Amino acid sequence: MPDSRTHRGPHPEDEQLFAPSTWGILREATRDLCWLLSRGYVNPSALALVGDRFRLTARQRRAVERSACSIAELRRRLEHRLEIEATQGTTLWIDGYNVLTTVEAALGGGIILAACDSTYRDMASMHGHYRKVAETLPALYLVGESLSELGCTSARWLLDRPVSNSGRLKKLIEQVAAENGWHWSVELVPNPDPLLIDSQVPVATADSIVLDYCHAWVNLSRWVIQRHVRTARVVDLAVYEAGNLTAEP
Repeated sequence: MPDSRTHRGPHPEDEQLFAPSTWGILREATRDLCWLLSRGYVNPSALALVGDRFRLTARQRRAVERSACSIAELRRRLEHRLEIEATQGTTLWIDGYNVLTTVEAALGGGIILAACDSTYRDMASMHGHYRKVAETLPALYLVGESLSELGCTSARWLLDRPVSNSGRLKKLIEQVAAENGWHWSVELVPNPDPLLIDSQVPVATADSIVLDYCHAWVNLSRWVIQRHVRTARVVDLAVYEAGNLTAEP
């Protein structure tokens, strides 16, 4: 079936699946999954165990999985996270689809997960296909205005070449940058992850694989959404307490 979406908005069942009345159960499930991951259990078996215990739907399980991490992963990610102000006077490498779709989802009223590692993650699924939506241009403007506000001198956007419509998105990003005088470059690459991991300059992403190995990263999507998308539907599943890295069930 052709993709006819015009918004990066919520799933039809999200109003019920992520209603405030479900947050307690979702947080308990996230805490349990963190506990299992910290003790060497792996997915998908750990997620299946937690999901079955709390009778979670497939979409709720995905939210818990995207929010959870082990204590070792948390420590590593926080140790390599830079304050957003560190982008001043620097070049930033941007995980294009990762950052863009999260800001789009926030603008479109989609569910945004406040994950255990401090990132914001969306629930959108591209499955190898990207479609421009009503929120695409506003999201690009918000990212650009935010980087200008922070004093970031330039940005290198990396887009997955195998994702359909990447070429069109590249041209759109370049057009927006040129119109606003933003020093951006956009590259289509087979897989941004290795480049982001090897980068010696800060990267903007919430991709867990990149966060586990990169040199330094900034929490750009979260900063943009918190500062400029006050209507974002954030579901807070961060269960680790600051200064107390434990996740006892």
